[in-house]
Amino acid sequence: MESVIKINDAVNAFAWGTVGLVLLLGTGLICSAVTGFFQITHIRHWWKGTFGIIRGKGSVINDEGALSQFRAFCTALCATIGTGNIAGVSTAICVGGPGAVFWMWIAAFFGMMVKYSENVLGIYFRRRNSEGAWSGGPMYYLQDGLGSIKHCKKLGRVLGILFCVFTMLASFGIGNMGQINKITINFGSTFLSDVHIGEFHGISKVNWVIGFVLMLAAALIILGGFRRLAAVSEKLIPVMAIAYILGCIVVITMNISKLPAVMEAIFRFALGPKAVMGGAAGSAVQLAFNTIKNGCKRGVFSNEAGLGSSVMVHSNTCAREPVKQGMWGIAEVFLDTIVICTMTAVVVLSSGMIDLDTGLAAEGVNDATLVAKAFGNCLGRPGEWFVVISITLFAFTTVMGWSYYGAKVTEYLFGVAAAKVYRLVFILLIVFGAVMESNLAWDISDTFNGLMMIPNLIGLLVQIPLIVKLTRNYIDRRIKGKDIMPMLSFDLDIQRDAARAVKKGMD
Repeated sequence: MESVIKINDAVNAFAWGTVGLVLLLGTGLICSAVTGFFQITHIRHWWKGTFGIIRGKGSVINDEGALSQFRAFCTALCATIGTGNIAGVSTAICVGGPGAVFWMWIAAFFGMMVKYSENVLGIYFRRRNSEGAWSGGPMYYLQDGLGSIKHCKKLGRVLGILFCVFTMLASFGIGNMGQINKITINFGSTFLSDVHIGEFHGISKVNWVIGFVLMLAAALIILGGFRRLAAVSEKLIPVMAIAYILGCIVVITMNISKLPAVMEAIFRFALGPKAVMGGAAGSAVQLAFNTIKNGCKRGVFSNEAGLGSSVMVHSNTCAREPVKQGMWGIAEVFLDTIVICTMTAVVVLSSGMIDLDTGLAAEGVNDATLVAKAFGNCLGRPGEWFVVISITLFAFTTVMGWSYYGAKVTEYLFGVAAAKVYRLVFILLIVFGAVMESNLAWDISDTFNGLMMIPNLIGLLVQIPLIVKLTRNYIDRRIKGKDIMPMLSFDLDIQRDAARAVKKGMD
C-alpha cells in the first residue's frame, strides 16, 4: 500500500505539477492568441449566441437524435458544476491563500479558449454510432485529427486509447465514489448524526442506507438513457445554480462593507502570500508557487477545461457549426468559475473565517468546513444546511455527468453493448462510495483525472492550425458576411448534409 501511495504521489506531482500546469496554461494562452483572444474580442457575439438564446433558438432541436444547444449545455454543466465550486475553492484558499482566487480567474480566462477549442474539434470530428446518436470527444480528434498527420496514425490511436482508459478509471473514483462519499459524510453528519441503527460489516447502517438511496436515484436516471439524463439536467441545473448564486448574494450583501478588503487581499496575495502567523512554512517563492498551483488546479477541477470530458456531451448537440458549440464552452467556464467559484470565494473571504492580513484560516477551521462555517457565521445553522444540501446536489449531478463520460469512452474502446454493462457497474459502485473510508481511491482517481489532460492537450496543440481555420471560416461567414464554403466536418458526407442545413438556415 505504501508503494502504491508513493507511485501515485509521483505521478500526481507530474500530472498536476509544473509540467501539467505549464502545458495547461500554455495551451490556453496559445489558443487565445491564435484566435485573437476570441473570448474578449467577440464577447458580445458569444454572449448573444449562448446566454442570449437560451429561451429561443438554443432550445430548438433541428437534428433527430441530437440535443438542443441549451440541453447539451446543461448536461455538460451536470459534471462541471460540482464539489469543486465549493470544496475546491475552500481547499485552494486554505492551501494557497486568498491569492489562489486570482489564479483561478487566470486559469478560467485561458480555460475558456481551451474548452472552446475542445468543442470545436469535438463537433468537427464527431460521427454517428451504431444507434444513430452522435459520438465525439478527444479520442476521436486524437485518432482522426492527430492521426491524419504523417507518421502519427499510431500515436493518435494510442493517445486516444490512453485518454479513454484514464477517463474510465477517473469516472469510477472522482466521478462516482469520491462524490458519493462526500455526500454521505456531509449529509449524514449534518442531518442524521443522532440516528443510531447499528453497523453492518463495521460500517454504520446509515451510510449503507444513504448509499442504496443514492444508487436507486441514480439508476432511475442513468438506466433511462442519455435523453433522460439530459432532461433531468435541463430542469435541475438552472434551479440548482440560481439557488446557490442567490444564497451567496445574500451572504455577500450582509458583508458588503468587507468587499474592498477582500478584493485587495486577493490581488495582494496573488504573487506571493506572506503568511506570518501560525505554522506557515517555506520561502516566499514556494508559497507563491503553491498559490498559483492550487488556484489553477482547483480552477481546472471545477470547470474541467483541458480534461476533454464535457466535449463528449457537447458533441451530442444539434448545432452543426463547430464554432457555435465552441462558444457554449466559453459560457460554461464563465458560469462555473468566473461566477459561481468567485461567489464562493467572496463569501469565504468576507465571512471572517480567513484572516485577510495573513491569509490563514481561523482556528478550528479547515478546507472541509470552511464554506459551511462561512455561511453559518452569517445565517446560523440554516446556512450550514444550505451548504450541505448544495454539496449534495452538486456532487450527485457530477455523478450523473461522469456516468455519461465513462459510457462514451467505454463505447469507443469496446462498443455500444459494453457501454450498457459499464452503466450497471457504475451504478453498483455508488454503494461502495457511501461506505468506503480510505482517501486513497480519491487520490488515485485525482491522478487519473490529471492524466486525462495530457493526451487531450497534445491533441489540441497539434491541431492549432485547424482550430484557427475553423474560427476564421466562421468569423468570415457569420460576422463579416462573406459568401464562402463552411467548414463543418472532416467527414465528407456529414459536411455535405451539414452545409445543406446551414444554407437553409437550420443552424
